[in-house]
This record gives sequence, structure tokens and C-alpha cells, in this order.
Amino acid sequence: MYCDRVAHTAADYLLAEGNSQVILCERGIRTFEDSARFSLDLCSIPVIKKYSHLPVIVDPSHAAGHYSLVGALAKAALAAGADGLLIEVHPNPKEALVDGLQSLSPSDFDRLMKDLRAIAKSIGRYI
Repeated sequence: MYCDRVAHTAADYLLAEGNSQVILCERGIRTFEDSARFSLDLCSIPVIKKYSHLPVIVDPSHAAGHYSLVGALAKAALAAGADGLLIEVHPNPKEALVDGLQSLSPSDFDRLMKDLRAIAKSIGRYI
């Protein structure tokens, strides 16, 4: 929860100085859990949306650190109310110079998008 307040305060400084193009991004927090790179704080999404007018996006690729976890985190973030997702895609993840392990192939991304559209529709949203 502390991180949410810090992000909101930083956003307030930007807004106060006239920058109206502010988006908040949840990328996960470092914990003692080692099954993923970071623990994605899904609870922060509805909390921030309750107290702020700013859009919240989620980066499941960064939080997961592994492509096999990206889809589940992306689906959960959408269901929790995220306004957008940052999902890394590479035509050949095994040959990517950076972040290949967390990148989806284009075909995996297409499949995920179909799933995300179905979830969005089920909760009255669209992609």
C-alpha cells in the first residue's frame, strides 16, 4: 500500500506542474517469493482507481519474468480493472537481445488477445 501512495504523490507533483499526460503503471514489487521476478500487486489497481482519476496500466511481462506466467497475470489485471497492459512480444523470443524469456511469440500474443477480449466482454468492457 505504501508504494501506491508514493506513486500517487509523484503523479500529483507532475499534475501540479501542468503535465496532464500521466499514467500509472504497476510492474510488481520485489518480495521474498522467488517463483516470479516480482509480486504483481493486483489489489493496487482498484485501490488507485478508487482514489485517483488517472489511468492504471499493468506490465505483466516485467512482473512475471517468464512468458508462461504473462497470460494469467494479464487476465487478472484486466479483471481487476486495469486500463491497459504492457505485454512484450518478439518474433523469436529465444533470439531476443533482452527480455526474451518474458516475451510472447506473436502467435501466443494472438491467443492471449482472444482470451482477453472474452474476459473484457464478460465484464462489460471491450478491447
